[in-house]
Amino acid sequence: MVLTGFRPRRLLVVVAVLFGVLAAGVAPAAAHAALTGSDPAQGSVVAHAPEQVALTFSEGVAMGNDSLRVLDPQGKRVDRGKLRNLCSGSVVKYGAGLPPGLPNGTYTVAWQAISADSHPVSGAFTFSVGAPSKTAAAVPQQQVGGGLVGALYEIARYLAYAGFVLLVGGAAFVVACRPAAARVRSVQHLVVRGWALLTGATLAMLLLRTPYTGSGKLADVFDFGGLQQVVMSKPGAALLSRLLLLAAAALFVAVLFGAYARLHAPDGTDANDTDGTGEAENTKDTENTENTEDTEDAEDAAKRRKDLTFGLAVGGVVLAAGLATTWAIAEHASTGLQPAVAMPVDVLHLLAVAAWLGGLAALLVSLYWGPPVERTAVRRFSRVAFGSVLVLVATGTYQSWRQVGSWHALTDTSYGQLLLVKVGLVAVMVAVAGLSRRWTGRLTAAAQNTDRTDRTGPTAAPADAQDTSAPSGAEDAPAADAAGSGGPADPARVAQLARQQAALVTARKKRIRDADPVRRGLRRSVLTEAAVAVLLLAVTTVLTTTEPARTAEAVKAASADRSPDANQPRVLNVPFDTGGADGKGTARLDLDPGRSGGGNELRLRIADPSGKARDVPQVEVSFTLGAKKLGPLPVALRHSGTGHWTASGVQLPVPGRWQLSLLVRTSDFDQVTETRNVTID
Repeated sequence: MVLTGFRPRRLLVVVAVLFGVLAAGVAPAAAHAALTGSDPAQGSVVAHAPEQVALTFSEGVAMGNDSLRVLDPQGKRVDRGKLRNLCSGSVVKYGAGLPPGLPNGTYTVAWQAISADSHPVSGAFTFSVGAPSKTAAAVPQQQVGGGLVGALYEIARYLAYAGFVLLVGGAAFVVACRPAAARVRSVQHLVVRGWALLTGATLAMLLLRTPYTGSGKLADVFDFGGLQQVVMSKPGAALLSRLLLLAAAALFVAVLFGAYARLHAPDGTDANDTDGTGEAENTKDTENTENTEDTEDAEDAAKRRKDLTFGLAVGGVVLAAGLATTWAIAEHASTGLQPAVAMPVDVLHLLAVAAWLGGLAALLVSLYWGPPVERTAVRRFSRVAFGSVLVLVATGTYQSWRQVGSWHALTDTSYGQLLLVKVGLVAVMVAVAGLSRRWTGRLTAAAQNTDRTDRTGPTAAPADAQDTSAPSGAEDAPAADAAGSGGPADPARVAQLARQQAALVTARKKRIRDADPVRRGLRRSVLTEAAVAVLLLAVTTVLTTTEPARTAEAVKAASADRSPDANQPRVLNVPFDTGGADGKGTARLDLDPGRSGGGNELRLRIADPSGKARDVPQVEVSFTLGAKKLGPLPVALRHSGTGHWTASGVQLPVPGRWQLSLLVRTSDFDQVTETRNVTID
């Protein structure tokens, strides 16, 4: 990829805007734990009020007494307000008891929970007792975790990932690839801002956690009671642990850019790159040669550098692994299949991402806003990046198998589709990295030549790097101006002219540095990698908030199993009038599950015009399938209570449109036979 006339800062802003557009189009976080079943079933009609409402989930959830509410047709809460843990083995199930004698009508079940991977889930459904009715219960229209609070929380999640990558990857680049970068201001700013970004995003997530998992109201960030509950939860404890680790990371960064930078500073130079070009001012006083007696022995300095490098490497790995673990213990890796294996794999995956993308960012700022990068440093980073890609391939393959489970889920689920996009972006990055590797192979030792060019003046620079914007002798202008005044020099004027001279020298050094076409090509390819990395990180953030493909497939299968045609009983309400005194009423028949073959259960209820159950002297039911010349097949009814009859093992041999015949006798002389058609699958 060739970029002409580009401005790196402007391009980075454009990339950030593109990510903003991408993030704005992302739906609120999808549920990770999903409702796979309920008793009573969603939309079902039951003859008698159940003793409890039970919910079954695809994975572990955290629920409280107010997490499951049952509302009557008028919207009044009727459950007992105490949650029951019905979990058994791998089955995750919770229930709420109901009082006896609930009247007929449609009831609403509203539930809310926190899945084991820290994401809030919620939903609502209805079931009916006796017969459906109108209901005034308000069903939540917005899922928990959505709205403004959900958007802010997801932005904080992305910024946390970005801060982790910059902090860990930038520090790793300094220690493992280019120790001299500890003195480069642009690299220092990158790592420090990564730490600040991760710290700020973590604090924001901790404060937003209460409204994110509860009311959805932004004002609840100041609910300190809710914050106390958040800290006691697993996600809150992970965020709090991350803050403690970041306090230790601040000390690590201070040593890295303090003592470590001074040990790698050339003799007689500052520990920091003060002008953005890597040319620190020479502060050695040549007239005071006695100060050289205090210079440390070279071998002792080398040993100190080695010891400090080892200490920083070990401490940095421990801190980075600890920070990565705060994600692993609170998200996808901590639930589902093989969590004991998945969490260490997730930590390795995050560390590999940080080493690659964060190191890439450090290399990018070094190439644009720092001294010439040594060929050996680029080669070291190339090896680190290659190793990181190998780790990403291995850990990503395992994670994909664990979360997807089947090939068709890659294209049939949102998680699988996002995973394919992520794989495509990684492939693009690897291809561009190969181009960067080619530029690295052609890279010459221009860093040493630049120093010699600076000492010999602009005439030694390449023709396209000459300073044509200033006339000959411009560098001597401050001295000539000050000396030609014929009087004492104005200190302010001298300082101003000195700054102008320094700016001219800095501009010339940058032109000389940027004149190498190989380095220019390397900078452009690395910038392209970084742009793709921003999009890759955005897709990764969305992926972590999307329901895993395994869960989505399980929910889809469960939904198919409890479809109306499969599990819901065939319900018939048959009014009758035998013509005699008290001869009017209604018969309700429930055939469950209403399938061909055996195993059907028939429930019959006889009620008077007021809806009160009543007994009658005789009631008979039979089925006929005229198309197959089957029947009538009588049903052996058993009286089970006032106005109630049941029959088990009702046999309907083949599917089809059967005719149900109902005979009701209310006196010795008054009876009637009603017929209805019912479709049997």
